Amino acid sequence: MEIKYQYSVGKLIPTGDETCPVSIFINPDEDERRYLTQSLKLDEHTLASALDPDELARLEFEPEHRALIFKLPVRYSASEPFRFRVASVGAYLFAERLVIVATEDIIANQRFRFRETPTVRQILLRLIYLAIFSFLEHLRTISMVTDELQNKINVSMENRYLINLFDLQRSLVYYLNSISSNGLLLKRLDNSAARIGITQEEKEFLDDITIENSQCYQQAEIFSNILSNLMDARASIVSNNLNIRIKLLTVVTIGIMVPTFIVSAFSMNVPIPGQNAAWAFYAILGGAALAAATLFLLEKWEKW
Repeated sequence: MEIKYQYSVGKLIPTGDETCPVSIFINPDEDERRYLTQSLKLDEHTLASALDPDELARLEFEPEHRALIFKLPVRYSASEPFRFRVASVGAYLFAERLVIVATEDIIANQRFRFRETPTVRQILLRLIYLAIFSFLEHLRTISMVTDELQNKINVSMENRYLINLFDLQRSLVYYLNSISSNGLLLKRLDNSAARIGITQEEKEFLDDITIENSQCYQQAEIFSNILSNLMDARASIVSNNLNIRIKLLTVVTIGIMVPTFIVSAFSMNVPIPGQNAAWAFYAILGGAALAAATLFLLEKWEKW
């Protein structure tokens, strides 16, 4: 599906004008792929990379356009609260036109604000900036979800909460890889600024984006380290709690074995001292109770 956008009153709005500066193709079908590869001369491999979530960000120079692949997070879904995914976006920069290929409309509902009619390069840089801003928003969401999981783990011993933490940690690994990949793309853009035709004003904005991406990576790295340490600490706590339970069961087992031995010794089918005495039954019960009480006091004294 193709959606065309044009500039109006500081933002991009959908339009039906064929001469629009921005076009986005969402999961293009065979006819749209044929148009992109044959009419616009897009490379088939680069086009496939734009729809591959595992593709790394990069910049390529074609005869009639510049091809960029950058990463952005997939929209967060409450139905999958512990799954954060990333997607690839293909941006093809022509002289007066920007063609976007993605799995969803990344322009709709975005905060595009321009003081004057932007160039297609400015729109592209703003898209990359919004991708970085989306990563920051998702990192804040991951932090809140982690705090909620930690509170649940503190009062529960269920494994599913630990599995949820593992899912979050795996998502952060993908985020770190994607943010780092975007950083390499921004560095390549900076080195190729003259070749692409980036103006001094656009170059300053590119520098700001590079700084934002670097800070985003550092924040993601901090969250990843905290989550990794939290999982290690939780595993240690679970292991320690298991040792305490086993020790308690061992003490209880010993406490039961000693009275059982006393009662069993006087229950054998052989002649024993005092078997005809009236007090023998009570003496055996008293001995068993005394043994149990002695073990109990010893456990308290030694703090087993």
